[in-house]
Amino acid sequence: MDLIELEEQLGISIRNPELFRQAFTHTSFAHERRDETPPDHNERLEFLGDAVLELLVSEHLYHRYPEKNEGELTRMRARVVCEPSLAQFAEELGFGQLVRLGKGEEMTGGRQRPALLADLFEAFVGALYLDQGLEGARRFLQKVVFTRIDEDWLSRIIDAKTRLQEVVQQERTGSLTYRIVDEWGPAHDRHFVAEVHLDGRRLGRGTGRSKKEAEQEAATMALKELDRF
Repeated sequence: MDLIELEEQLGISIRNPELFRQAFTHTSFAHERRDETPPDHNERLEFLGDAVLELLVSEHLYHRYPEKNEGELTRMRARVVCEPSLAQFAEELGFGQLVRLGKGEEMTGGRQRPALLADLFEAFVGALYLDQGLEGARRFLQKVVFTRIDEDWLSRIIDAKTRLQEVVQQERTGSLTYRIVDEWGPAHDRHFVAEVHLDGRRLGRGTGRSKKEAEQEAATMALKELDRF
């Protein structure tokens, strides 16, 4: 991965490159290198980044919306840090092209998988926090996330299955059905393949580590096919 290009794109100066290599290393890449010294993958950074995001998004909403109560702020925060919005941020930044994936994950479209992209965004925030501190993470989020947040944007952030259902209902084109068509892997690393059909016609196909994730990915692919995402 090109860290220099990443620095230029984001306007940051990386102090510890290894943190960011870890942030962009998926578990599938690390697991395929068991005979070598496996690189650290990004799950621990994802855990940390999730907490940093919760804190800084909460802080931003608290100051920006002084008239909102606790419940309203909680719902707003959930919209900002949900999978669809984080995946959107990661996709716009080109993170999917930088992540190191195993061959299987690559072949099943991992670079476009919303759950993977959302996790990747969290891992990057975790790496940035360790490298640049809370203020560095705050500057990044101000540039990439906070400038986008308003009530209109928040109202449009919904999951892919809900959005696809809305599109179908608006256009009255038929009824949707989801099917799990394949699954593989051991119990601790199960993968599922889902398809979404509209009156028997396949609209999208997706892969995930749970049936729910696979169905969301299938809905995302269907929306892209319909050019409505």
